[in-house]
Amino acid sequence: MKNYTILAIESSCDEAAAAVYTTEKGILSSVLYSQTEEHTRYGGVVPEVASRTHLRTINSVVQRALEEAQVELSDINCIGVTNKPGLAGSLLIGLCFAKSIAWAQNIPIIGVNHLEGHAFSSCIEHPVPFPHLCLTASGGHTSLYLVEDYGVWTTLGTTHDDAAGEAFDKIARFINLPYPGGPVIETLAQKAGFVDYFGYPRTKLDGFNFSFSGLKTAVLYDLVKQGAYDMSTKRFIDQHNTQLQEQVSSSLLVCIGDIFSSTIERALKLYPQVKALTFVGGVACNKYLRSRFETVAHKNSLPLYIPSAKYCTDNAAMIGYVAHYKAQQDKFDSYDLDIHI
Repeated sequence: MKNYTILAIESSCDEAAAAVYTTEKGILSSVLYSQTEEHTRYGGVVPEVASRTHLRTINSVVQRALEEAQVELSDINCIGVTNKPGLAGSLLIGLCFAKSIAWAQNIPIIGVNHLEGHAFSSCIEHPVPFPHLCLTASGGHTSLYLVEDYGVWTTLGTTHDDAAGEAFDKIARFINLPYPGGPVIETLAQKAGFVDYFGYPRTKLDGFNFSFSGLKTAVLYDLVKQGAYDMSTKRFIDQHNTQLQEQVSSSLLVCIGDIFSSTIERALKLYPQVKALTFVGGVACNKYLRSRFETVAHKNSLPLYIPSAKYCTDNAAMIGYVAHYKAQQDKFDSYDLDIHI
């Protein structure tokens, strides 16, 4: 095995992240600058704000990653950087910064698919066996993969519209909850006992694809029917109706839990050779949904691997991990590497 000290950079959306990964010791540092505070006032990520913040913070984030890893830039012999998919402006800032370092240091560069980073993030801390089924769920993506080896993964299904995390954020706005919606919805759902009060529809598509736009619309129409949402002003009418907020949150989580569980169960019937399940992405921080996965895994006598919270949300450690096994396979890119949104 060749020895690499990789500087990884992730800037696909609103998080600026850098990490150092080495062949001998794995992750030496993982630094993140979160823009949540900047975007909260808008109720979601604003691409222009994200790009400008990346410009202001990317250099300091990379410097901190090097300092925490106790390495110099001269010790780095490969750059790994997210180049797809994501917001164009955000991706460009990270990629241009990475290419500048690679060119100046005369070292190779590797473009990493952000989704591949998530798909293999569970492998950072756990010896996950192959093949396994991986569900990745975040604000931008919800997909099911069959992962057969390092760098060998097949998309079995993906969302046709909204991602699960995106549905959380949009429905949170319907019931006057702050951004990001996921953590608040989980807290309120717990107070309501994780009971399905309203029976929202479980959208079923061909194969293993997902759709959360219909769920979002169903919640909205149900709120209007109850007289709790004004379509003309687009506002939750009774802002102090915490009981309704809790019940909507609870029903929503149970619904998404059912969708995830049934999809995994169907996939296991078609791919009985899988040896494990993994649940990754920002939504994998949700304790209720994790418990639903644990139930499916136990029922099918399979181990379940979920990354630590710091590796569930967007981070550069997962980009460094993927870049490392690509480097071992000599899968380097030229300095003409470009973004793909």
